[in-house]
Amino acid sequence: MLIPKRTKFRKTFKNKFKPKILEYKSKLIFGNYGLKAMENCRITAKQIEAARRAITRKMKRNGRVWIHVFPHTPITAKPTEVRMGKGKGSVSYWATNVKAGKVIFEIEGISSELAQQALRYGAGKLPLRTKFINRKLF
Repeated sequence: MLIPKRTKFRKTFKNKFKPKILEYKSKLIFGNYGLKAMENCRITAKQIEAARRAITRKMKRNGRVWIHVFPHTPITAKPTEVRMGKGKGSVSYWATNVKAGKVIFEIEGISSELAQQALRYGAGKLPLRTKFINRKLF
């Protein structure tokens, strides 16, 4: 799973999304095909890892995959049936906020049809709407 090696502070405030109409402009940098987020969402480290595994399994370990998001925000939670107060809960999982338009995954070294299948398979593991993009569109 993806977690930071060191952080300055153990626990942070909750970063809430402010609804905006403007889309985050992001392009493919390394690969020829990519998976682009179409809405704002919080993605956990487990979801990123599950999507990465699904993509590489569908690609049959050919080509290369780049991940453009990293879960650097600790999300805390108090145990169930615990009374109010007594401080903030312990870190439950790590997550990242993804803006609409951000490229999450990139792929290179496989055919267009296989890339589209692999990224669609990986998109099923993520909690947001996504779009398949390729370099020819830019």
